[in-house]
Parts: sequence; C-alpha cells; structure tokens
Amino acid sequence: MERLEATSELQSRLSSLSFSSFPGISSKQCDNRPLDRLQNTDLSQSCTLSKNQADMDETKEDSGQHAEGNQEAPAEPALGEGGEENNSAGSCQLSAEIKAQMPPLKPPTTWTSAALKELKAKLRTEEDSVVTVYRGDIMTVHVPTVPEAKKVCWEFATDGYDIGFGIYFDWTPVTSRSITVHISESSDDEDEEEELEGPVSNGDVEKGSKTQTNSNLAEILPVYRQDSHLSVNGGSHDFPGEGTYLLKFDNSYSLWRNKTLYYRVYYSA
Repeated sequence: MERLEATSELQSRLSSLSFSSFPGISSKQCDNRPLDRLQNTDLSQSCTLSKNQADMDETKEDSGQHAEGNQEAPAEPALGEGGEENNSAGSCQLSAEIKAQMPPLKPPTTWTSAALKELKAKLRTEEDSVVTVYRGDIMTVHVPTVPEAKKVCWEFATDGYDIGFGIYFDWTPVTSRSITVHISESSDDEDEEEELEGPVSNGDVEKGSKTQTNSNLAEILPVYRQDSHLSVNGGSHDFPGEGTYLLKFDNSYSLWRNKTLYYRVYYSA
C-alpha cells in the first residue's frame, strides 16, 4: 500500500511539470521548424540547390547578352551597304563622264603587201618580234599614246595559217609609256576539231568584235581572221587623244594549231 501511494504521488508531480518550469527553454523555441533543421544537414541537397540556382543565374546572364548583341548587330551592315552604294555611284559617275568626253573614232588605214619573205627575214633579226600564239590564246599588245608621235603603225604576218586581228582604244589616262604584251586564254570552246571557216556563234572572230565589259574601251577595228600567211597585213591610226591601243592577235578559234606570228608596232609623227 505504501508503495502504491508513493507511485501515485510521483505521477501527479510529473504531470504538473511544464517547459516553463525550466529557465531558458520555451515551447516556441523547441517547435521552430524541426524538419528544416534536419533538411539543412543533408549536404547533397544543399549542393544541388546551389548548382541549380547558379545555372539559372548563368542562363539569365546569357540571355541578356544575346539580347544586347541582337540590338547592336544591325548597325555595321547598314554602314557597309551605304559605303558600297556610294562607291558604286561614284564609279558609275566617273565612267559616264569619261564616256561623254570620248570623241568618235575614225577607222584605221589598212593595207596588204606581197613582201612576205622580206618582212619575216627582217623581223627574225629583231628581239621579241617573232612569237608563238598558242591554240586557244589571245595575245594583246598594249601601246600607249606618246606626246612625240601622232599615230601608231603595225605590220604582221604568220606561217602557214591565218590569225584573228582587231584594234581597240582604252581612254583611261596613260600611267606608263612602255609597250607591253599580255596573253589570255579564250573562254569559248569549239566542238569541232578543225578550224572553222565561217561565223558559228556570238563572239567568234569571223563575226567581228566581242562584247566589251570595260566602259572606257572603244572599238576601232573588229576582230576578224586575216590571211596573214598569204600577205603582209599593215595599217596605222591617228591618235584620238590620250589613251592606250589594244592590238589583239586572236587564236582562240583554233583547237589544235599554234600560230607563229611576225609583228612589229611603231610610232609615226
């Protein structure tokens, strides 16, 4: 009986106790987000949250940079396009001015001679007067005008076969007084193996001049095939003004035959 009474008394004392009976401890402090405290001790989850947050920040920064780049990009092409348009307009205007100042060109004076052997024998002794114009090639002799002369003259002949010949004049101001030779390949392809004897297509030497892309270039004599293997072909032309003559020896129509050319170009007062 005494033990039961003691136990009952102890239970009644324990039930009467509360957190307020112990200084420094309250029920509010103990119940404050216990689950959060446990979650914060999980290091893997903390790292995942931090990484996700960093990725979101980087995505925001990248999108902001792309937006700024897209806003600034159109400025440069606009300036480039304007510059190209101004340059094109200036070039067209300059070409138009030069073309407006071009006087009409007189036809050249031409002649032929039977002194074929004599001319070839003479030119064989002169340097660079005998050349080979290879099949498919065009040889152009650039002859600038000079103040000491009033006209340009030429003579030429070939061995065995004919060759195309024509003259053009470039009104571009002269920058060099040297006579130069340029070799170019023709872009026209022939389907036949033998040399053609008549006009077949646009641009063939039998049909005369080809289309010229240089707006400063004027035609004096269209390119025609000449029987320079049978007689000497010669001629002259008075200077129309300052510029450069282009004497074209055209073998572009030949698929198989190279042409041996004897020629000379000189000035006359």
